[in-house]
Amino acid sequence: MSIEERRIEFGGSSTRYMKAGEGPPLVLLHGIGTSALEWNRAMQAPARGRSVYAPDLLQPERRDHAGYSPASLADFVAEFMDAVGIERASVVGNSLGGLVALRLALSRPDRVDALGLVDSAGLGREVTPVLSSATLPGLGEAAIYWAKTPVGAVQRSLARATLLFAIPALAPPEWLAEQCRLGLSNGFMETTLAALRAHVSPVGQREGEILLDQLPRLEVPTLVVWGGSDRVVPLRHAHDAASRLKHGRLEVLPGCGHLTQAECPERFAEVVTRFLDG
Repeated sequence: MSIEERRIEFGGSSTRYMKAGEGPPLVLLHGIGTSALEWNRAMQAPARGRSVYAPDLLQPERRDHAGYSPASLADFVAEFMDAVGIERASVVGNSLGGLVALRLALSRPDRVDALGLVDSAGLGREVTPVLSSATLPGLGEAAIYWAKTPVGAVQRSLARATLLFAIPALAPPEWLAEQCRLGLSNGFMETTLAALRAHVSPVGQREGEILLDQLPRLEVPTLVVWGGSDRVVPLRHAHDAASRLKHGRLEVLPGCGHLTQAECPERFAEVVTRFLDG
């Protein structure tokens, strides 16, 4: 099954997204510092019988950096759904994308019929110091300056693989190439830092973005998927979240890191497909 790269105009700019399959819609939301291509290895199985959409969340030319809060990004996802003609969808998000999906489900329950939280932000204070320290004044800007050089872009890609994959050597070559491309893209690193600072502070995830106590409000079936070797957010967040869900289910993938959909795509796709079919 082929995955198409498309673009659509809405909100005053052009947004790239990946599309596969036909049928009831499934929207996939990526995490911080990356793009929709992160889903390519895990899209095909869920796309058998579904229309799967994976948009780029961060658009440097689209809005000022104050608009990259998780709530604003949830509004962006609703706008994207309107633009491609989706009234209601299953929504699955990884990391920051999980927090965005959760905000969308809480604020616009009529738009979400099933929810997936994959190594999600927003379920507890703890987060790796690698991310929290990057929000310190000056440090993030210095990292941007270096990442926008050819050598710095390569080093950023390798460092992210070490953080995000349980076995960094399993980072797909196309993922590493996309990370380099993003690091060198005009405005992308600045946008990434703005989005990071909107939900993470030097002491951890921001209190206003921790939605654990709001999980009992969810009426939709919710799947929590976590890599057993996640170095970014602790596995305890997954158990805490699952215990608060009315219609929840937890799947832990041993040997996977923070990017379960990229590192363990077959197992991830099997778990998600089984949940959606059920």
